[in-house]
Amino acid sequence: MAAETATPAMTWLLFALMTVATWGLYGIFLHSGQLSMADAEHGRIKSFLFVGLAYFVTAVMAPLVLLVMRGASWSFPARGIGLSLLAGTLGAIGAFCVLLAFGAKGSPTVVMSIIFAGAPIINAVVALWLHPPAGGIKALPWQFVAGILLAAIGAGMVMRYKPAPAPPPAPAKAVAVATPSSPSSPSSPS
Repeated sequence: MAAETATPAMTWLLFALMTVATWGLYGIFLHSGQLSMADAEHGRIKSFLFVGLAYFVTAVMAPLVLLVMRGASWSFPARGIGLSLLAGTLGAIGAFCVLLAFGAKGSPTVVMSIIFAGAPIINAVVALWLHPPAGGIKALPWQFVAGILLAAIGAGMVMRYKPAPAPPPAPAKAVAVATPSSPSSPSSPS
């Protein structure tokens, strides 16, 4: 824990921006992985299987190694376990729902825009409910409320005004290729 308190004040922002980058790419690669399974019926489930494998390696194996390396205690309070399992379940359900949205012909641009604008709104509302501000809801700064409204409007605008994809390239026309005829050999007199 000593290392965490000694970090520069803005390190949290670097990690937040890294999350923005990785989650921003998440939908693109998730959709591409689903399509690359070449299985219209089960491709998204196959893709989700490998997402789970990646989660296992990243979220189970790596923390175990770090806990062992740092000599952490192996005490896990029940409340911490329960809430963490709930968080992981919500994350996994959300990831699966992303795939279901793609499978239902949702465009990755629109799906991910709705998710990334909608999730902060849900986060803000639930956080306010769990931890009400001093002075209640009426004490919220207008800028905070405007930010929530702008996030909702932004998602709606991305959904409504998403650029149409480029048309597929026209198939190449078959061109008859003329082969040069072989020169006729002079006939020999008989």
